[in-house]
Amino acid sequence: MAQSLSKLFTHIIFHTKNNETKIKKEDSQELYAYMGAIIKDNDSIPVIINEVEDHVHVLCVMSKNIALAKLVEEIKRHSSRWIKTKGEHYKYFA
Repeated sequence: MAQSLSKLFTHIIFHTKNNETKIKKEDSQELYAYMGAIIKDNDSIPVIINEVEDHVHVLCVMSKNIALAKLVEEIKRHSSRWIKTKGEHYKYFA
């Protein structure tokens, strides 16, 4: 039986809720590394993670073994919980 191969590049954008909480520059690199680890834990490959003032861009190669909705859910859930531990500034982060 023939083997099928796929390489799906996915561009995901996360925006902070109501534009209320900005990500501090001193926390951004650590956040990117954490998000990259979440992506790797889901058998996908992070290509680049970066932010613009009020939102984060993620470019990754998705695993064929995970649905896009599940990958986005995992990244959002874990990174949101993690950033709330970084101080009072992120108390209402969403």
